[in-house]
Amino acid sequence: MLIGSDYRVDLEVFANLSQPAESDKLRETVDYVHLNNIVKEEMAVRSNLLEHVAKRILNRVFAEIEAVTKAEIEVAKINPPIGGDVESVAVVLQAERPQ
Repeated sequence: MLIGSDYRVDLEVFANLSQPAESDKLRETVDYVHLNNIVKEEMAVRSNLLEHVAKRILNRVFAEIEAVTKAEIEVAKINPPIGGDVESVAVVLQAERPQ
């Protein structure tokens, strides 16, 4: 995205967490730090469309975190320069792990 604008990213992931709930082992669950790093890295890449960066984030989540079966992402641009009093504009994408 262009530097100088403010963005908000909400990422929700779905996974079977029954095993790590019993074992208490980080390697068996979805690592939130890893998710945050994916978001930060992809948001640092220049993009023209919110849709494009949202899809890139989803692609990396599925490629890098095997436990994730489904994900939803909302990428919002805060105070967009479109005229009028608009708090934000956003796109929401949902995807399931490709079979």
